[in-house]
Amino acid sequence: MALTLVISIFSSHKLSASEINLTVTLPRLNVAEYHAPYVAVWIEDEQRKITHIAVWYDTALSNNKGQEWLKDLRQWWRRGGRELSMPVDGLSGATKGPGQHIIQAQLSAVLSKLPAGKYRIMVEAAREVGGRELLQLPIQLPLTEQSLPAEIAGKAEIELIRLHF
Repeated sequence: MALTLVISIFSSHKLSASEINLTVTLPRLNVAEYHAPYVAVWIEDEQRKITHIAVWYDTALSNNKGQEWLKDLRQWWRRGGRELSMPVDGLSGATKGPGQHIIQAQLSAVLSKLPAGKYRIMVEAAREVGGRELLQLPIQLPLTEQSLPAEIAGKAEIELIRLHF
């Protein structure tokens, strides 16, 4: 069983009427002490300017203790996560357990504001008493039917990232 994170993207570019999904599959690991991963998703341009999409962390810990471990999402933290004041409406949410999860993000506004060009969809996962992994999925805006599906496989904490209809 794998944890699957799905982000719905409605592009106002060439695929304006199409629903695009970013599926991030996180494997269920058979370990003695399993902790649900913290996950960050963002879009990065060629100048490394980022647009935050989602971040999941342990929001249930008292005194906002879960925020303390956000820095374990190292790349996201360095590239702009540390500048955010958590929680952020529409961006942050609780870490999810194994299974399929859907984020209903309204990304049409984000994508419509991004100029044509090369971008990377970045997904980083980190687990307490576990590992971390960062995957980069290159995309070209505007998105076209010929450019999808696009995917990249991970090795440990992230099984697969797939951008598709």
